[in-house]
Amino acid sequence: MPLFFLKKEELWFPRLNEMGSDIVAFGGDLRPERLLLAYSMGIYPWYERPRNIFWWCPEERSVLFLKDLHVSHSMRNLINRGAFTWTMDQAFDDVIDGCRSGERLADTWILEEVARAYKKLHQMGYCHSVEVWQDGELAGGLYGVSLGNLFFGESMFAVRPNASKFALIMLAQFLREKNWQMMDFQVANDHTRTFGVRDVPRELFLDLLRIQMKFPTVRGNWGDPAIWENPVRTPHPW
Repeated sequence: MPLFFLKKEELWFPRLNEMGSDIVAFGGDLRPERLLLAYSMGIYPWYERPRNIFWWCPEERSVLFLKDLHVSHSMRNLINRGAFTWTMDQAFDDVIDGCRSGERLADTWILEEVARAYKKLHQMGYCHSVEVWQDGELAGGLYGVSLGNLFFGESMFAVRPNASKFALIMLAQFLREKNWQMMDFQVANDHTRTFGVRDVPRELFLDLLRIQMKFPTVRGNWGDPAIWENPVRTPHPW
């Protein structure tokens, strides 16, 4: 299948039946409208060099069905001991910067332009963070994009042992209580698989995505209880 080139002045992505390999397009930009359109279609950006954007929709997609969340005995003990506390959308910039510093900066995909783009999505209410605290200091966290009833996980970090695991568990349990069904992890690793993340064919993921996109987006600061007690759901922006 061809690899489509996206011009900055044009806002589009290949139709689903035109997708071939894991990489479906390159080029374009990281403006909010393009990012939101991409996620709504199951596509996400990933690249290693500035201004060389590749757009991905893997043939095998890694997801966590929230009913299948696995919490190990050791993590249950840690949670029960109250070793950490957690918040949402209270320190987004610190979390994304922590995810950047948690990687080798020469290799990280979270380049400065990427960080700016997701910080903009956060300001618009579409990108969210989970912060994990210990002794008043940020111990770890994660961030991702949310559209409909689906959270697209992007990255996580920990400066204290198990802090990123705690963040993932707390968010998954929270969304499960809100009757959400799944989280997207794009491509799984040994770390995320321990929680029950598994691969599904792209066609199945896209079918599930379309179902979750039928729900309006809960937009805003997820740390505000009023958003969840009396949700003000907004129409999708595409």
